[in-house]
Amino acid sequence: MLKVKVNDIDIEVEEGLTILQACEIAGFEIPRFCYHEKLSIAGNCRMCLVEIEKSKKPVASCAMQVTEGMNIKTNTSFVEKARKGVMEFLLANHPLDCPVCDQGGECDLQDQSMFYGIDKSRYKENKRFVPEKYMGPLIKTQMTRCIHCTRCVRFVREVAGVPEIGAIGRGEDMQITTYLEKAMESELSANVIDLCPVGALTSKPYVFEARPWELKKTESIDVMDAVGSNIRVDTYGWEVKRILPKINEEINEEWISDKTRYSCDGLKYQRLDTPYVKKENKFKKVSWLEAFEILKNKMNLTNPEKIAGLTGDLTNMETLFASKELFSKILKSKDLESREKNIYINLSNRKNYLFNSEIKGIEKSDLILLIGTNPRHEATMLNARIRKSFLKNNTEIFSLEDLGDLTYPYKILTNTTEEVKKIIENNSEISNKVKNAKYPMVIFGETALNLSSSKYMFEGLKKFLTKNNKINEEWNAINVLPLNASAIGSYDLDIVCKTNDTLEKIKNNFFELIFLFGQDNFSFNKKNEFIVYIGSHGDKGAEMADLVLPGAAFTEQDGSFTNLEGKLQRAFKASYPPGEAKEDWVIINEISKLTGKESLFKDKNELSNAMNSYISSNKKNDNSNLFKEDFIKEKISTLPIDYYHSNVIARSSKTMNECRSIRTRLKKTGTEG
Repeated sequence: MLKVKVNDIDIEVEEGLTILQACEIAGFEIPRFCYHEKLSIAGNCRMCLVEIEKSKKPVASCAMQVTEGMNIKTNTSFVEKARKGVMEFLLANHPLDCPVCDQGGECDLQDQSMFYGIDKSRYKENKRFVPEKYMGPLIKTQMTRCIHCTRCVRFVREVAGVPEIGAIGRGEDMQITTYLEKAMESELSANVIDLCPVGALTSKPYVFEARPWELKKTESIDVMDAVGSNIRVDTYGWEVKRILPKINEEINEEWISDKTRYSCDGLKYQRLDTPYVKKENKFKKVSWLEAFEILKNKMNLTNPEKIAGLTGDLTNMETLFASKELFSKILKSKDLESREKNIYINLSNRKNYLFNSEIKGIEKSDLILLIGTNPRHEATMLNARIRKSFLKNNTEIFSLEDLGDLTYPYKILTNTTEEVKKIIENNSEISNKVKNAKYPMVIFGETALNLSSSKYMFEGLKKFLTKNNKINEEWNAINVLPLNASAIGSYDLDIVCKTNDTLEKIKNNFFELIFLFGQDNFSFNKKNEFIVYIGSHGDKGAEMADLVLPGAAFTEQDGSFTNLEGKLQRAFKASYPPGEAKEDWVIINEISKLTGKESLFKDKNELSNAMNSYISSNKKNDNSNLFKEDFIKEKISTLPIDYYHSNVIARSSKTMNECRSIRTRLKKTGTEG
């Protein structure tokens, strides 16, 4: 530890910290534009100048490390004059756009100019003009406002791994640009909007929509994938205007994917706002009373063995538990399933279906093996951590197939189950690498878990890792990467058919009455089944339904989601369901009364308490080895994901549709990275 003095306060700091970090530890905020905790140091803006004893000139605090006995001053007249000089230069070419700038109210330059700006300018020449750049449908540019902090340049190179933004020219002619003036090909591109300290890069879909002080801000959880990124939902009235990241160092740090940020406009399109019944292949509006009467008659005429249910990918845990209680206590049916495919899941122990190494644990990993997964499209924020691990530790990464650009280099192995068998039997070079690694990670995707040999591969690798002490109290190297936000919660609640044949029976038209609880990704050839759809959007599930009961989206109800590493998180209500739509659990509660019995729950609190009691009492810690050899030689080909159309909200989003059409066009022309 080093002893330093900041404004006559003695503190101790770790060796290697910068002066700026030491000042913040002492409780003094230093203004900055180019410095960011997650990016490399550039030292461009010079706004963070401080005075150091025995130094004739002010020092850029972001670029100099502390030394023993250093005496730092941050609030002297010398420092103030230096910062005012820097601010004068920054404002010399900056346009007077504040009244029309979308960054207004959230602008670092605006805030700092209140402290260090002056009310007149000595700069008499014409202000420079920089033409607007094209960066795709998500980012609006006004590069005349740019102060050349290079945060965006460093972000796309270091975090996103797609070096498409850079600087051209020198001095006053310097410009930040995408060299080929095309849409950025990164699923993290819009994070540069949050990083930009001025209004040079703003949100194109959000342009001129609202001012920050007009918005109601609600903390929530992202449901576009299983990562569970922490977000903030901003609403104007009851319309979701934008979604921003909320800092959580253990999950998403301070970034979110473009789909998380921009699919929110899908919450206002194709919404179900009243019950519908299908007559003569056409949907007709009905009242809730009529809809429930139709359903009551159908339930009374149907044998419990002929009733099935499928839960969806965006369904919160309260709705999942309510549907489980409906099926077990009211409908007396055992055919409730949360999976869209018969992927192998061993529910005897919770560690069999979690991402056990944890997202933050990726950073210390020294070897990663990808089996049947493309993390860039399946879990963008997790992929960013893998890139961070590669840059930090030079981590060796292996994949059983060529997955294209993952934003980091990886070695391609033979994409067959035989390759995995060799690793299990210690007949592969990878076996030795795993044994010699301190913190290895094996990541199973749903593609691999859907094969005939999935049980052999998963249980075999788990046994191999346990034998070589890679699964212990400190570290667990076996990981499952699910696709859906609701997956882990449904496994915790045991919403998996024990006989493993529900999906097959649906495809064989065995059932007469099928409930779809927000399930829009499962398809089959319908015959005489009566399908009840409970959900928020008029998508695939509603199209095949005979009775549609309008539910709420994830921003319109309080709910719990368990992310891929097993953390239970709460999403809070930011707006209300449209029209006559109701919260999902309320609909299920009212369905339970149709059989003449009492409702399942008196209120939401009773439902939440019952769910939490079930989870806490349902101990999944059976370590008995059920491993049985059933190896079949198969190809492991990761199924491509339609990234911008992965769920009902994304498919309803105009912004996501525009992104999808651009990516499709780039693929056809062969210019995609």
